[in-house]
Amino acid sequence: MTPYVIWFNELSMKDVPEVGGKNASLGEMTCQLNRLGIRVPEGFATTAQAYRHFLEEGGLGDRISKRLQSLDIRDVDALAQAGAEIRQWMMSAPLPPDLEKDICQAYGQLEERCGAQVPVAVRSSATAEDLPDASFAGQQETYLNMRGLNEVLDAVRKVFASLYNDRAIAYREHHGYHHDQVALSAGIQRMVRSDLASSGVVFTMDTESGFPHVVLITATYGLGEALVQGAVNPDEFYVDKRKLAEGKDALLSRKLGSKAIRIVYADQGGGVQTLPVPPQEATAFSLSDGDAQELARQACQIEQHYGRPMDIEWAKDGIDGLLYIVQARPETVKSRSNAQVVERYHLEKTGPILITGRAIGQKIGQGTVRVVRRLQEMNKVRQGDVLVADMTDPDWEPVMKLAAAIVTNRGGRTCHAAIIAREMGVPAVVGCGQATQVLHDDMQVTVSCAEGDTGLIYEGLLPVTVRKAQLDAMPPVPVKIMMNVGNPERAFDFAGLPNAGVGLCRLEFMISRMIGIHPKAALHPEQEEPAIQEQIKERTAGYASPAIFYTTKLAEGIATLASAFYPNPVIVRLSDFKSNEYANLIGGARHEPHEENPMLGYRGASRYVSEDFRPCFALECQALRHVREVMGFENVWVMVPFVRTVDEAQAVCAELAKNGLQRGHHGLKLIMMCEVPSNALLAEAFLEHFDGFSIGSNDLTQLTLGLDRDSGLVANLFDERNPAVKILLERAISACRKAGRYVGICGQGPSDHLDLAQWLMEKGIESLSLNPDTVVETWLALSKQH
Repeated sequence: MTPYVIWFNELSMKDVPEVGGKNASLGEMTCQLNRLGIRVPEGFATTAQAYRHFLEEGGLGDRISKRLQSLDIRDVDALAQAGAEIRQWMMSAPLPPDLEKDICQAYGQLEERCGAQVPVAVRSSATAEDLPDASFAGQQETYLNMRGLNEVLDAVRKVFASLYNDRAIAYREHHGYHHDQVALSAGIQRMVRSDLASSGVVFTMDTESGFPHVVLITATYGLGEALVQGAVNPDEFYVDKRKLAEGKDALLSRKLGSKAIRIVYADQGGGVQTLPVPPQEATAFSLSDGDAQELARQACQIEQHYGRPMDIEWAKDGIDGLLYIVQARPETVKSRSNAQVVERYHLEKTGPILITGRAIGQKIGQGTVRVVRRLQEMNKVRQGDVLVADMTDPDWEPVMKLAAAIVTNRGGRTCHAAIIAREMGVPAVVGCGQATQVLHDDMQVTVSCAEGDTGLIYEGLLPVTVRKAQLDAMPPVPVKIMMNVGNPERAFDFAGLPNAGVGLCRLEFMISRMIGIHPKAALHPEQEEPAIQEQIKERTAGYASPAIFYTTKLAEGIATLASAFYPNPVIVRLSDFKSNEYANLIGGARHEPHEENPMLGYRGASRYVSEDFRPCFALECQALRHVREVMGFENVWVMVPFVRTVDEAQAVCAELAKNGLQRGHHGLKLIMMCEVPSNALLAEAFLEHFDGFSIGSNDLTQLTLGLDRDSGLVANLFDERNPAVKILLERAISACRKAGRYVGICGQGPSDHLDLAQWLMEKGIESLSLNPDTVVETWLALSKQH
């Protein structure tokens, strides 16, 4: 330890003024978390004193201050010219001899421990970097695979100079940091051989919703720079913290990224090169399930140590097979947002979709397209434009803050564009593939990140509304408010609304959107036509078989909802496709009958107990059983739809038990969808087999009044408040209340039906399950009415 160099194992968070947040954090973890199995590659840091000593040589500091005095950072060209001049001055200046001597000695000691010309990463750590109120992610440079003393010394000088990159100058001005009060520490750290394995980023919360009970992991092949730069679309994994702590299988979901390239060591000497990833590797996950859960465990320990949500970079060594933590800093966007204020963006109407990608944030932006293909074109962008690019890097920050929205060809949720967009509160859609080809200058577009995981770019300027509500001021209501949620992509977002759980989770959404394959085709793909087989192969890449893909994706969707609303109940309705809807799935046409009226045909319980469909039904049961018993989400209840007769009820319960879903086992509750008039008329008999009813008012109304709700010719007669419908509703509610069973209703929610909601509450309904967009509005209206 010298005034200019300190080893990581001699540092702690108290040393932030001397070595910046990044290097201080590496030292803190080295000293405090190594005993917990968290590995940090060894290394050392130059100090802020060393940096200031460098600036004092030849009066560099004074020259820089004078050059920046009159700079207007809004002038992009002037900013670029000033930054280039300052960096040239710094690169031309030699390191002071005493500083160079200390670096030489420290690197020599590292070589003694790790081998001659040990490859190192030379990273920047600003003294104001990575504090809770700012994110300097990517502000300064990093140099990888530096070998030998000369390369290390040159990289240190480059890192010092990078404190005056254009984006760093602009960022400090924007956030009120004085240039001469910010110093730079260079971290010299042994490289992990992730060029032979994989690397990525971990967040200890969901980055889009702020949901705190999950860990988000992104992973790609090779060195992590490709991911941070947004050059690849990575794999993604979600892990539930609570189930991880219980020792359960806590892996909620996996999403396969394209991972088209990887960054590896250069063939000769130091530095790195970019290589294509072979197709057989790109279609496999870059991280094993076991490693994902181990990373999540380490991330939770790091979060617990620091007492705040964290943004962590990790790397797997392809030689020793171990996982290493190479950076850890506070998450600075969602952890600072006000979780008690809900802000919902909503499109009043939609239009033609031009292109899609990964949504960052939950807002909607619109404006005129500006396609920027190179750094020199940044001055095209004006306030309120939609910035479209192949990808962005930190040099683009001065214009990113001008944009109403950002759209990129490449990148994932932890790339630079995503991080900065979140920090600035700008909606972004990344990883679109061909945005720079599809979108053109002067087009007017609407960029929506308010519709789930998928971001959509619509043609034209569409009408948008924004609703806000203060959640901590919500008044009490005399009924449980649950939600209808079928899209796992919105689960963590919707969980932030006041709720008593999920009253209706339709499996059809997950099957059609996340799977897309008919269950018979998944079970026996070899029996399908070659063209269908090819579609199935493409969709199920990364999985051992189509059947495993089917059950895994179904389990992931259910588990995500169960995690989001835990410990409140999530009532999962078994699939209720009609034959014409099943026929639309891949391979479905040859397996489905033609029916004149599918609404009243081969659906619901009748399918589950038929010999023809039993193997398909077993796939759903496997997924549910995995979520409940292996993952431990016993808050999942199972609901059976469209049960016509008591005999059918008995048969379907027996079929569920045969597939390991025995009523009462592990606390399993079986609910029946009360939607056929016979269900209400024979309620007591049906309740002998179920733990309660969830009333499906739409089907009950159409079957009571003999209507086709999809027919515009008789739509004017459809009314859930019809006296005949209300007799059946009251009959079902009364039977459940007398038997002490659960009774809720699905499909009720629009505020113009508050009179029916009030009547249902008077009759003893236990819960109303509403569409999420109507929860706050209906909640307030019911409270006021009550």
